[in-house]
Amino acid sequence: MLPWKRVLRPLAAVVLAAVVSVVPATAAHAASAPSTGWNDYSCKPSAAHPRPVVLVHGTFANSVDNWLGLAPYLEDRGYCVFSLDYGQLPGVPLIHGLGPVDASAAQLSTFVDKVLAATGAAKADLVGHSQGGMMPRYYLKFLGGAAKVNALVGIAPSNHGTDLDGLTNLLPYFPGAADLLSAKTPALADQIVGSPLLTKLNAGGDTVPGVHYTVIASRYDEVVTPYRSQFLSGSDVRNVLLQNLCAADFAEHVLIGLTDRIAFHEVANSLDPAHATPTTCASALS
Repeated sequence: MLPWKRVLRPLAAVVLAAVVSVVPATAAHAASAPSTGWNDYSCKPSAAHPRPVVLVHGTFANSVDNWLGLAPYLEDRGYCVFSLDYGQLPGVPLIHGLGPVDASAAQLSTFVDKVLAATGAAKADLVGHSQGGMMPRYYLKFLGGAAKVNALVGIAPSNHGTDLDGLTNLLPYFPGAADLLSAKTPALADQIVGSPLLTKLNAGGDTVPGVHYTVIASRYDEVVTPYRSQFLSGSDVRNVLLQNLCAADFAEHVLIGLTDRIAFHEVANSLDPAHATPTTCASALS
C-alpha cells in the first residue's frame, strides 16, 4: 500500500464520521417515505397554506429519518408535506444524498413537478437540511426552479461549503485523495469549500429573483463550518442564528434539523411570514 494511502484511510474515516453524524439511528429501519401523514398525494393545500412543502434531506440521510420531527410539526399546522429521496448510489440502500449535487437537483426538479401536479398548486415551498438546504439552490438557479418555488428555507445548509473545522484543508497533502472522494461520494466533494460545484453555484450572487430565502444556523454546528458560511447574501434573504433567539439552544448540526422546535418555529414563520410570531426559548414548548 502506498504511504499516503495509509494516512488517507484515517483521514477519510474522520471526514465520513463527521458527515455521517447526520444519520439518525433509525436509518437502518427506514424503507420509503410514508404514504399517509406526509407524502399524501390526495392532500390539497388550504387557503391558509396554499403551497405544498417539499422537505429535502441532507447527506447520508433519507426522506423519512431526516423529517421525523419537522414533517409532523408542519402537518399538524395544516400544511401538505412531501419528502423525497435523492442522490442514491448503486448498491447503497437507505442512506442517500451521496450522488453529484447537480444530478440530485434534477431529481428534485422532477419531484417538485410531481407534487405540483398532484396538489394543483402553482408553486411549492422548499425546506432543506444541510446539503438539502444548498442543493435546491442549483435547481432554482439552473433548472428552472425559480418559476415553481416561492421560498427556500435552509436549516444548517452547506451554502458555501464546509472545511470540517479545517480538516478538508489537509486533502491537498494527500495526492489523489480529492479524486478518491469525488469518485466514491461525489456529494461530499461537491460540498467542500471551493469545489467546482459551489464555485459555479455562487458565481454572480447567492440568490435568484422571485424566491424568498431563509437560513437557520447554529453556532454549535460541527459539520458545516464555519457556521457563518451557511448564510446567504441578497435582497430577499433572512439569516437567522438560533442563539440570537434563544441563548440556551445548544442544537448542533443533527439536532437543529431533527428535533429542535425553536428551529421548527422559525421554519413555520418563514413559510407563513404574514402570521409570524416571535421565536424565543418558549417556542420549544409550542
